[in-house]
Amino acid sequence: MTSNVKVLLVDDHEMVRIGLAAVLGTEDGIEVVGEASSGKEGLRLAEQYRPDVVLMDLVMEEMDGIETTRRMMEKFPECKVIVLTSYLDDEKLYPVIEAGAFSYLLKTSRATEIAAAIRAAANGQPVLESQVASKMMNRFRQPKAEALPHHDLTEREMEVLKLIAKGRSNQELADELYIGIKTVKFHVTNILGKLGVEDRTQAAIYAHKNGLAD
Repeated sequence: MTSNVKVLLVDDHEMVRIGLAAVLGTEDGIEVVGEASSGKEGLRLAEQYRPDVVLMDLVMEEMDGIETTRRMMEKFPECKVIVLTSYLDDEKLYPVIEAGAFSYLLKTSRATEIAAAIRAAANGQPVLESQVASKMMNRFRQPKAEALPHHDLTEREMEVLKLIAKGRSNQELADELYIGIKTVKFHVTNILGKLGVEDRTQAAIYAHKNGLAD
């Protein structure tokens, strides 16, 4: 017998959560295990319920969907985040994809499409709204200027690099960014590899030379 896909809803609009919970509650193989009205509550409930899939709103007060997704991926990398939003602008689309979002849907999507995306995510298959897919394809088609090594760093890795340049230890990094030591070491290893340097000192020198330490 196949177990249900456990879904957590994270949206600051109560009526959206109620509607989604009601619709998904009628779908076979899908179980809504929790509803969060904020990013922080979403992280707490994810710790409690360990969902397979999170339906994530983007625009929320205090902690938006981008930061919530980033932290969700750091703490629960096995979870699949499906962005469910009304926004298609580049300032939200690309950062949340970089933060680790697995799929991207608009709130105009039909209930059957959302349910299908949840099942697909649980099976490791991402789903992108057609308009999102078109935007991403157009972006990749644009000619790119020669990129410097640090252009491959994620936003979180840039934060870590700046603190490395300020001489912070791993424990200080963990405390300032509210992440675990293992996560810090993971980021540091990625940074060294992407920059092509051998140690933290060389990474700090790189940051200062390229104006990244401010």
